Amino acid sequence: MNKIVKYILIGVLVLGALWAAIFFMKSNSKSAITYDTSQPFISSIEKKTVATGKVVPEDEIEIKPQISGIIEKIYLEEGAKVKAGDLIAVIKVVPNEQSLNQASGRVRNAELALNNAKLEYDRNKTLFDKGVISNQDFNNLKLTYEQALQELKNAQADYQIIRKGSAGGSSSANTNIRATVDGTVLEIPVEEGDQVIQSNNFNDGTTIASIADLGKMIFEGKVDEGEVGKLKVGTPLKISLGAVEDVELDAKLKFIAPKGIEETGAVQFKIEGDVEEKDDVFIRAGYSANASIVLEKKDSILVIPEAVLQFDRETDEPYVEVAVGSVEEQKFERRDIETGISDGVNVEVLSGLTKEDKVKHWNKTEPVKKGEEETETE
Repeated sequence: MNKIVKYILIGVLVLGALWAAIFFMKSNSKSAITYDTSQPFISSIEKKTVATGKVVPEDEIEIKPQISGIIEKIYLEEGAKVKAGDLIAVIKVVPNEQSLNQASGRVRNAELALNNAKLEYDRNKTLFDKGVISNQDFNNLKLTYEQALQELKNAQADYQIIRKGSAGGSSSANTNIRATVDGTVLEIPVEEGDQVIQSNNFNDGTTIASIADLGKMIFEGKVDEGEVGKLKVGTPLKISLGAVEDVELDAKLKFIAPKGIEETGAVQFKIEGDVEEKDDVFIRAGYSANASIVLEKKDSILVIPEAVLQFDRETDEPYVEVAVGSVEEQKFERRDIETGISDGVNVEVLSGLTKEDKVKHWNKTEPVKKGEEETETE
Protein backbone atom coordinates (compact mmCIF):
# COMPACT_ATOMS: atom_id res chain seq x y z
CA MET A 1 0.00 0.00 0.00
CA ASN A 2 2.84 2.33 0.81
CA LYS A 3 4.40 1.54 -2.54
CA ILE A 4 1.16 2.49 -4.35
CA VAL A 5 1.00 5.87 -2.54
CA LYS A 6 4.65 6.42 -3.27
CA TYR A 7 4.12 5.74 -6.99
CA ILE A 8 1.10 8.06 -7.03
CA LEU A 9 3.09 10.89 -5.47
CA ILE A 10 5.92 10.35 -7.93
CA GLY A 11 3.43 10.45 -10.82
CA VAL A 12 1.87 13.68 -9.53
CA LEU A 13 5.30 15.28 -9.23
CA VAL A 14 6.24 14.20 -12.75
CA LEU A 15 3.01 15.52 -14.19
CA GLY A 16 3.46 18.82 -12.30
CA ALA A 17 6.98 19.15 -13.59
CA LEU A 18 5.82 18.45 -17.15
CA TRP A 19 3.02 21.02 -16.83
CA ALA A 20 5.42 23.66 -15.47
CA ALA A 21 7.87 22.96 -18.30
CA ILE A 22 5.15 23.25 -20.94
CA PHE A 23 3.83 26.50 -19.38
CA PHE A 24 7.34 27.97 -19.25
CA MET A 25 7.99 27.04 -22.88
CA LYS A 26 4.70 28.59 -24.02
CA SER A 27 5.31 31.74 -22.01
CA ASN A 28 8.69 32.22 -23.61
CA SER A 29 7.58 31.28 -27.09
CA LYS A 30 6.04 34.77 -27.69
CA SER A 31 7.95 36.70 -30.29
CA ALA A 32 9.92 39.76 -29.09
CA ILE A 33 8.80 43.22 -30.26
CA THR A 34 10.81 44.45 -33.21
CA TYR A 35 11.05 48.21 -33.01
CA ASP A 36 10.93 50.29 -36.18
CA THR A 37 13.43 53.07 -36.75
CA SER A 38 13.57 56.23 -38.81
CA GLN A 39 16.27 58.67 -39.74
CA PRO A 40 16.23 62.44 -39.23
CA PHE A 41 15.43 64.32 -42.43
CA ILE A 42 15.51 67.84 -43.86
CA SER A 43 12.19 69.65 -43.99
CA SER A 44 10.43 72.93 -43.20
CA ILE A 45 8.34 73.67 -40.11
CA GLU A 46 5.67 76.30 -39.60
CA LYS A 47 4.40 77.01 -36.12
CA LYS A 48 0.85 78.30 -36.42
CA THR A 49 -1.96 79.50 -34.22
CA VAL A 50 -5.63 79.97 -35.00
CA ALA A 51 -7.59 83.07 -33.98
CA THR A 52 -11.37 82.83 -33.89
CA GLY A 53 -13.48 85.84 -34.78
CA LYS A 54 -15.69 87.23 -37.51
CA VAL A 55 -15.58 89.20 -40.75
CA VAL A 56 -17.15 92.65 -40.51
CA PRO A 57 -17.18 95.83 -42.65
CA GLU A 58 -14.26 98.18 -42.07
CA ASP A 59 -16.61 101.16 -41.66
CA GLU A 60 -20.23 100.81 -40.56
CA ILE A 61 -22.24 104.05 -40.46
CA GLU A 62 -25.35 104.50 -38.33
CA ILE A 63 -27.89 106.96 -39.71
CA LYS A 64 -29.64 108.94 -36.96
CA PRO A 65 -32.33 111.64 -37.18
CA GLN A 66 -31.74 115.32 -36.52
CA ILE A 67 -35.22 115.73 -35.11
CA SER A 68 -37.58 113.68 -32.96
CA GLY A 69 -40.82 112.32 -34.38
CA ILE A 70 -42.56 109.26 -35.79
CA ILE A 71 -41.44 107.16 -38.76
CA GLU A 72 -43.98 107.99 -41.46
CA LYS A 73 -42.53 106.02 -44.39
CA ILE A 74 -39.55 103.71 -45.05
CA TYR A 75 -38.45 103.57 -48.68
CA LEU A 76 -35.64 100.96 -48.63
CA GLU A 77 -35.12 97.41 -47.44
CA GLU A 78 -32.16 95.72 -45.82
CA GLY A 79 -29.61 94.66 -48.41
CA ALA A 80 -30.36 97.54 -50.80
CA LYS A 81 -27.47 99.32 -52.51
CA VAL A 82 -27.50 103.06 -51.85
CA LYS A 83 -25.64 106.18 -52.89
CA ALA A 84 -24.97 109.15 -50.66
CA GLY A 85 -28.14 111.29 -50.63
CA ASP A 86 -30.62 108.47 -51.34
CA LEU A 87 -33.85 108.78 -49.34
CA ILE A 88 -34.21 106.11 -46.68
CA ALA A 89 -37.18 107.25 -44.60
CA VAL A 90 -39.39 110.22 -43.72
CA ILE A 91 -40.15 111.38 -40.19
CA LYS A 92 -43.41 113.02 -39.20
CA VAL A 93 -42.76 115.78 -36.68
CA VAL A 94 -44.83 115.65 -33.50
CA PRO A 95 -44.10 118.97 -31.75
CA ASN A 96 -43.84 119.23 -28.00
CA GLU A 97 -46.72 121.37 -26.76
CA GLN A 98 -44.65 123.15 -24.14
CA SER A 99 -41.81 123.96 -26.56
CA LEU A 100 -44.32 125.06 -29.20
CA ASN A 101 -46.06 127.37 -26.74
CA GLN A 102 -42.77 128.87 -25.62
CA ALA A 103 -41.70 129.44 -29.22
CA SER A 104 -45.02 131.07 -30.03
CA GLY A 105 -44.70 133.39 -27.03
CA ARG A 106 -41.16 134.34 -28.10
CA VAL A 107 -42.48 135.32 -31.54
CA ARG A 108 -45.16 137.52 -29.97
CA ASN A 109 -42.61 139.22 -27.68
CA ALA A 110 -40.32 139.83 -30.65
CA GLU A 111 -43.19 141.40 -32.61
CA LEU A 112 -43.99 143.75 -29.70
CA ALA A 113 -40.34 144.73 -29.33
CA LEU A 114 -40.07 145.34 -33.08
CA ASN A 115 -43.20 147.51 -33.16
CA ASN A 116 -41.85 149.64 -30.32
CA ALA A 117 -38.41 149.91 -31.95
CA LYS A 118 -40.02 150.89 -35.28
CA LEU A 119 -42.04 153.67 -33.67
CA GLU A 120 -38.89 155.09 -32.06
CA TYR A 121 -36.98 154.72 -35.32
CA ASP A 122 -39.62 156.48 -37.46
CA ARG A 123 -40.04 159.36 -34.95
CA ASN A 124 -36.30 159.97 -34.59
CA LYS A 125 -35.71 159.65 -38.33
CA THR A 126 -37.91 162.72 -38.87
CA LEU A 127 -35.97 164.63 -36.21
CA PHE A 128 -32.67 163.48 -37.76
CA ASP A 129 -33.76 164.68 -41.17
CA LYS A 130 -34.47 168.14 -39.60
CA GLY A 131 -31.07 168.11 -37.89
CA VAL A 132 -32.52 168.05 -34.38
CA ILE A 133 -30.64 164.92 -33.16
CA SER A 134 -27.07 163.89 -33.77
CA ASN A 135 -25.93 161.22 -36.22
CA GLN A 136 -24.69 159.02 -33.36
CA ASP A 137 -28.02 159.02 -31.54
CA PHE A 138 -29.86 158.15 -34.75
CA ASN A 139 -27.46 155.28 -35.54
CA ASN A 140 -28.04 153.80 -32.09
CA LEU A 141 -31.80 153.84 -32.63
CA LYS A 142 -31.36 152.33 -36.09
CA LEU A 143 -29.26 149.51 -34.61
CA THR A 144 -31.92 148.80 -31.98
CA TYR A 145 -34.58 148.60 -34.70
CA GLU A 146 -32.54 146.24 -36.87
CA GLN A 147 -31.76 144.00 -33.89
CA ALA A 148 -35.46 143.78 -33.05
CA LEU A 149 -36.20 142.86 -36.66
CA GLN A 150 -33.57 140.10 -36.62
CA GLU A 151 -34.84 138.77 -33.29
CA LEU A 152 -38.31 138.41 -34.78
CA LYS A 153 -36.91 136.44 -37.73
CA ASN A 154 -35.01 134.14 -35.37
CA ALA A 155 -38.08 133.55 -33.20
CA GLN A 156 -40.21 132.79 -36.26
CA ALA A 157 -37.57 130.33 -37.56
CA ASP A 158 -37.40 128.51 -34.22
CA TYR A 159 -41.18 128.30 -34.16
CA GLN A 160 -41.24 126.74 -37.65
CA ILE A 161 -38.50 124.22 -36.72
CA ILE A 162 -40.46 123.04 -33.68
CA ARG A 163 -43.74 122.97 -35.57
CA LYS A 164 -42.73 121.54 -38.98
CA GLY A 165 -39.12 120.44 -38.67
CA SER A 166 -37.40 123.18 -40.67
CA ALA A 167 -37.09 126.93 -40.71
CA GLY A 168 -38.31 127.29 -44.27
CA GLY A 169 -41.71 125.83 -43.56
CA SER A 170 -40.88 122.62 -45.46
CA SER A 171 -39.99 119.54 -43.41
CA SER A 172 -37.69 118.08 -46.07
CA ALA A 173 -34.50 119.46 -44.51
CA ASN A 174 -34.61 117.46 -41.29
CA THR A 175 -37.43 114.96 -41.65
CA ASN A 176 -36.09 113.29 -44.81
CA ILE A 177 -33.55 110.72 -43.63
CA ARG A 178 -30.93 110.20 -46.35
CA ALA A 179 -27.86 108.00 -46.77
CA THR A 180 -24.65 109.81 -45.93
CA VAL A 181 -22.29 107.33 -47.68
CA ASP A 182 -22.31 104.83 -50.54
CA GLY A 183 -22.77 101.20 -49.56
CA THR A 184 -25.26 98.51 -48.61
CA VAL A 185 -28.06 98.84 -46.07
CA LEU A 186 -27.15 96.26 -43.43
CA GLU A 187 -30.00 96.85 -41.01
CA ILE A 188 -33.11 98.96 -40.54
CA PRO A 189 -34.00 98.42 -36.87
CA VAL A 190 -37.16 100.61 -36.95
CA GLU A 191 -40.57 100.21 -38.52
CA GLU A 192 -43.19 102.63 -39.77
CA GLY A 193 -44.98 104.15 -36.78
CA ASP A 194 -42.00 103.86 -34.42
CA GLN A 195 -41.10 106.93 -32.41
CA VAL A 196 -37.50 108.14 -32.83
CA ILE A 197 -35.30 110.51 -30.84
CA GLN A 198 -32.88 112.97 -32.34
CA SER A 199 -29.15 112.76 -31.73
CA ASN A 200 -27.84 115.38 -29.29
CA ASN A 201 -25.26 115.96 -26.59
CA PHE A 202 -27.20 113.88 -24.07
CA ASN A 203 -28.53 111.07 -26.26
CA ASP A 204 -27.08 109.01 -29.12
CA GLY A 205 -30.44 109.07 -30.83
CA THR A 206 -32.40 106.32 -32.53
CA THR A 207 -30.63 104.45 -35.34
CA ILE A 208 -32.72 104.56 -38.50
CA ALA A 209 -30.36 102.44 -40.64
CA SER A 210 -26.85 100.99 -40.72
CA ILE A 211 -24.85 101.33 -43.95
CA ALA A 212 -21.48 99.81 -44.84
CA ASP A 213 -19.31 99.15 -47.88
CA LEU A 214 -19.17 95.35 -48.18
CA GLY A 215 -16.24 95.71 -50.56
CA LYS A 216 -13.97 96.64 -47.63
CA MET A 217 -14.07 93.88 -45.04
CA ILE A 218 -11.80 93.18 -42.08
CA PHE A 219 -11.25 90.21 -39.79
CA GLU A 220 -11.79 90.82 -36.08
CA GLY A 221 -10.52 88.15 -33.72
CA LYS A 222 -8.69 87.47 -30.46
CA VAL A 223 -5.43 85.72 -29.63
CA ASP A 224 -4.04 84.45 -26.34
CA GLU A 225 -1.47 86.46 -24.41
CA GLY A 226 1.09 83.66 -24.88
CA GLU A 227 1.05 84.18 -28.65
CA VAL A 228 0.39 87.90 -29.09
CA GLY A 229 4.06 88.75 -28.45
CA LYS A 230 5.03 86.81 -31.57
CA LEU A 231 2.69 88.76 -33.87
CA LYS A 232 3.73 91.71 -36.01
CA VAL A 233 1.70 94.17 -38.05
CA GLY A 234 1.83 93.04 -41.68
CA THR A 235 1.86 89.32 -40.88
CA PRO A 236 -0.13 87.37 -43.52
CA LEU A 237 -3.33 85.65 -42.43
CA LYS A 238 -5.35 82.87 -43.99
CA ILE A 239 -9.07 83.38 -43.36
CA SER A 240 -11.52 80.48 -43.53
CA LEU A 241 -15.25 81.19 -43.29
CA GLY A 242 -17.64 78.98 -41.40
CA ALA A 243 -20.51 79.69 -43.81
CA VAL A 244 -18.52 79.20 -47.04
CA GLU A 245 -16.80 75.85 -47.45
CA ASP A 246 -13.52 75.29 -49.31
CA VAL A 247 -12.80 79.02 -49.50
CA GLU A 248 -9.68 80.60 -48.03
CA LEU A 249 -9.13 84.36 -48.12
CA ASP A 250 -5.84 86.20 -47.80
CA ALA A 251 -5.48 88.98 -45.24
CA LYS A 252 -2.81 91.09 -43.57
CA LEU A 253 -2.63 91.88 -39.89
CA LYS A 254 -3.08 95.64 -39.41
CA PHE A 255 -3.88 96.08 -35.70
CA ILE A 256 -2.92 94.45 -32.39
CA ALA A 257 -4.66 95.76 -29.27
CA PRO A 258 -2.32 97.33 -26.71
CA LYS A 259 -4.56 96.13 -23.87
CA GLY A 260 -5.91 92.65 -23.21
CA ILE A 261 -9.31 91.59 -21.92
CA GLU A 262 -9.69 88.76 -19.43
CA GLU A 263 -12.13 86.11 -20.59
CA THR A 264 -12.79 82.85 -18.71
CA GLY A 265 -9.54 83.21 -16.81
CA ALA A 266 -7.34 83.92 -19.86
CA VAL A 267 -6.20 87.28 -21.23
CA GLN A 268 -7.17 87.82 -24.86
CA PHE A 269 -5.94 90.53 -27.24
CA LYS A 270 -8.02 91.87 -30.11
CA ILE A 271 -6.51 91.80 -33.61
CA GLU A 272 -7.70 93.10 -36.98
CA GLY A 273 -6.68 92.25 -40.52
CA ASP A 274 -7.57 93.64 -43.95
CA VAL A 275 -9.28 90.92 -46.00
CA GLU A 276 -8.54 90.59 -49.72
CA GLU A 277 -11.89 89.64 -51.19
CA LYS A 278 -12.54 87.42 -54.18
CA ASP A 279 -14.93 88.40 -56.95
CA ASP A 280 -16.67 85.02 -56.93
CA VAL A 281 -17.26 84.98 -53.16
CA PHE A 282 -19.94 87.15 -51.56
CA ILE A 283 -19.11 87.86 -47.92
CA ARG A 284 -21.89 88.90 -45.60
CA ALA A 285 -21.20 91.05 -42.58
CA GLY A 286 -20.82 89.02 -39.40
CA TYR A 287 -19.65 85.70 -40.89
CA SER A 288 -17.78 83.68 -38.26
CA ALA A 289 -14.21 83.04 -39.34
CA ASN A 290 -10.90 81.55 -38.27
CA ALA A 291 -7.56 83.15 -39.05
CA SER A 292 -4.50 80.92 -39.39
CA ILE A 293 -1.39 82.85 -38.37
CA VAL A 294 2.19 81.69 -38.90
CA LEU A 295 4.04 82.51 -35.68
CA GLU A 296 7.39 81.08 -36.71
CA LYS A 297 8.78 79.38 -39.83
CA LYS A 298 12.08 77.65 -40.58
CA ASP A 299 13.15 76.14 -43.91
CA SER A 300 15.63 73.32 -44.61
CA ILE A 301 16.16 72.18 -41.03
CA LEU A 302 16.88 68.75 -39.51
CA VAL A 303 13.68 67.26 -38.05
CA ILE A 304 12.36 64.04 -36.55
CA PRO A 305 8.82 62.87 -35.87
CA GLU A 306 7.66 64.23 -32.54
CA ALA A 307 6.31 60.77 -31.65
CA VAL A 308 9.85 59.35 -31.19
CA LEU A 309 10.69 61.83 -28.41
CA GLN A 310 10.98 60.69 -24.81
CA PHE A 311 11.39 62.85 -21.73
CA ASP A 312 13.48 62.26 -18.64
CA ARG A 313 11.28 61.77 -15.59
CA GLU A 314 13.50 63.88 -13.36
CA THR A 315 14.82 66.65 -15.61
CA ASP A 316 12.01 66.60 -18.21
CA GLU A 317 14.71 66.96 -20.89
CA PRO A 318 14.08 65.33 -24.28
CA TYR A 319 16.01 62.31 -25.52
CA VAL A 320 15.72 59.54 -28.09
CA GLU A 321 17.03 56.02 -28.42
CA VAL A 322 19.42 55.43 -31.30
CA ALA A 323 20.23 52.03 -32.84
CA VAL A 324 23.71 50.66 -32.06
CA GLY A 325 25.02 48.48 -34.84
CA SER A 326 22.51 47.03 -37.28
CA VAL A 327 18.79 47.50 -36.86
CA GLU A 328 18.28 43.70 -36.79
CA GLU A 329 20.24 43.48 -33.54
CA GLN A 330 17.64 45.69 -31.86
CA LYS A 331 20.19 47.32 -29.58
CA PHE A 332 19.62 50.97 -28.67
CA GLU A 333 21.35 53.62 -26.60
CA ARG A 334 20.01 56.81 -25.08
CA ARG A 335 20.92 60.06 -26.82
CA ASP A 336 20.11 63.45 -25.24
CA ILE A 337 19.11 66.01 -27.85
CA GLU A 338 18.18 69.70 -28.07
CA THR A 339 14.96 70.56 -29.87
CA GLY A 340 13.61 73.71 -31.52
CA ILE A 341 10.21 74.58 -32.96
CA SER A 342 7.48 72.03 -33.56
CA ASP A 343 4.30 71.94 -35.61
CA GLY A 344 2.79 69.07 -33.64
CA VAL A 345 3.97 66.43 -36.13
CA ASN A 346 7.68 67.07 -36.61
CA VAL A 347 10.15 68.78 -34.28
CA GLU A 348 13.40 70.55 -35.08
CA VAL A 349 16.65 68.96 -33.88
CA LEU A 350 19.24 71.54 -32.88
CA SER A 351 21.91 69.12 -31.63
CA GLY A 352 22.46 65.48 -30.67
CA LEU A 353 21.56 63.74 -33.95
CA THR A 354 22.78 63.43 -37.52
CA LYS A 355 20.99 62.35 -40.70
CA GLU A 356 22.65 58.92 -40.49
CA ASP A 357 21.31 58.03 -37.02
CA LYS A 358 18.48 55.50 -36.79
CA VAL A 359 15.99 56.59 -34.13
CA LYS A 360 13.83 54.04 -32.34
CA HIS A 361 10.04 54.28 -32.45
CA TRP A 362 9.74 53.49 -28.77
CA ASN A 363 5.95 53.45 -28.42
CA LYS A 364 5.29 50.56 -30.80
CA THR A 365 2.90 47.89 -29.43
CA GLU A 366 2.92 44.16 -30.12
CA PRO A 367 0.36 43.04 -32.71
CA VAL A 368 -2.70 41.36 -31.24
CA LYS A 369 -2.99 37.70 -32.15
CA LYS A 370 -6.09 36.44 -33.91
CA GLY A 371 -7.23 34.26 -31.00
CA GLU A 372 -6.72 37.09 -28.50
CA GLU A 373 -8.58 39.53 -30.75
CA GLU A 374 -11.60 37.19 -30.93
CA THR A 375 -11.53 36.77 -27.13
CA GLU A 376 -11.46 40.55 -26.59
CA THR A 377 -14.32 40.97 -29.06
CA GLU A 378 -16.43 38.45 -27.18
